[in-house]
Amino acid sequence: MKTIIIINGPNINLLGKRETHIYGDLSFTDFFESICKKYPDIALEHYQSNIEGELIDKIQEAGYSYDGIILNAAAYTHTSVGIGDAVKAIETPVIEVHISNTFSREDFRHQSFIAPNAKGVILGFGLQSYELAIQSFLD
Repeated sequence: MKTIIIINGPNINLLGKRETHIYGDLSFTDFFESICKKYPDIALEHYQSNIEGELIDKIQEAGYSYDGIILNAAAYTHTSVGIGDAVKAIETPVIEVHISNTFSREDFRHQSFIAPNAKGVILGFGLQSYELAIQSFLD
């Protein structure tokens, strides 16, 4: 059985409430429950923090013991060299995920410190971006 962890950064805990025109009206908890039911043969876990150092700690912790990491570092994607370095330092493959199409938003969101060290990047498909990342680990 594959073990995959979803690591979410700042403000993802507000999904379903925050900017629903961009992020939708479903909470991440409700979404996560649905994908766990859809993929019963995968051990799925999730972790969320608004604190950069806690995200780095979780990436390092998961980076040698999981089959895959799905990382939505949210705003830290565009600002955190430390998170990019953590992804570079680990062995577990990482898929960078974004709910919105970051290239259709503000210019600062076009830069990612994670992408150069990730297995791939999926963005712009709403919460389905996470599911596409799961599927990429199954192939």
